[in-house]
Amino acid sequence: MKISYTGKIPKLQPTQEQKLEARFVKLGKLLDRRGEEKDARIILTTVRHLTHAEITANWYDHPFVCTGSDSDVYSAVTKAVDKLEKQVQKQQAKWRDTKRVANKGTEASAPASAEASPEPPEIPERKIYRVNQHSRRKPMTIEEAMLEMEKDRDYMVYRDAETDRLSVLVRRRDGHFDLVEA
Repeated sequence: MKISYTGKIPKLQPTQEQKLEARFVKLGKLLDRRGEEKDARIILTTVRHLTHAEITANWYDHPFVCTGSDSDVYSAVTKAVDKLEKQVQKQQAKWRDTKRVANKGTEASAPASAEASPEPPEIPERKIYRVNQHSRRKPMTIEEAMLEMEKDRDYMVYRDAETDRLSVLVRRRDGHFDLVEA
């Protein structure tokens, strides 16, 4: 990755320069695809006590521009590189997820074999049943809820008469009941 600086470039410590180079190598791996070497432009400006770093890079004709501000040059550039890495990773994930589509022509163009592959069973469409929440019912006891469940129900949601809280009574597979109180 080619890096070009613009603006007043202060001297950084050697360890800071090495860390920045390592960050740009990592960023270069994200951006450099198909053997093309990308370039990044860093514009440094100082306003009063703040240093602003603006990094501009292109990835498949998609410009990424990130800024970072701090009192230290190294911190400002590091913040901008962090933002740029996040943008690139987000764009790569977005591109990857939208491009993953099954090829429709592969099934038709595949030669028919003597043994037909078993097709997976179709999953029935799941239905959502709306419960009428607006019907005002009187509070029930546990015994009343169990009697109501005898009408071929697996669960019963009711308002408990003693505590005036919402409760759910669920029939287990072994015939016993579970009580969930809110």
